[in-house]
Amino acid sequence: MAITKEKKQAILAKLDDIKQNSESIVFVNFQNLGGNDTVAMRSKLTGEGVGYFVAKKTLIKRAFDGAFEGEMPALDGEIAVAYSTDAIAPAQNIKAAAGQYTDSIAIVGGVFQGVYKNKEEMTEIASIPPLPVLRGMFVNVINSPIQGLVLGLNAIAEKKSA
Repeated sequence: MAITKEKKQAILAKLDDIKQNSESIVFVNFQNLGGNDTVAMRSKLTGEGVGYFVAKKTLIKRAFDGAFEGEMPALDGEIAVAYSTDAIAPAQNIKAAAGQYTDSIAIVGGVFQGVYKNKEEMTEIASIPPLPVLRGMFVNVINSPIQGLVLGLNAIAEKKSA
């Protein structure tokens, strides 16, 4: 179905806004995803602070062509754009949705830190643990030497008292 020129301009304006205000963008291939599943996925993404916008591939290519470093990934199938001001949230949430809606959702590529990334790179970015988990890992690394020192001093104290 043909889109009017005004509607195309509105879509390009929305894509330009996404391009300017997002830390990370994920190109999502969605197919055979039912209406109820789409609504459920969109509400979950919105709850996580991730936007989800569907547009024609030609308009996406026009909006993103030459905007970032590297080569834009091939956009095969029906394409949507997931975006956020959080650098890894779109990739993590789309990866989780892909696990839930198998064979309906897939990461095609994306933009991370101003550079186009392919499917494998975006999937790897999606594997980065969330910020609270990273903070916990960091605290554990800092705590580990202190804990070892305390155990050593405790062993010396027990040896002297015996």
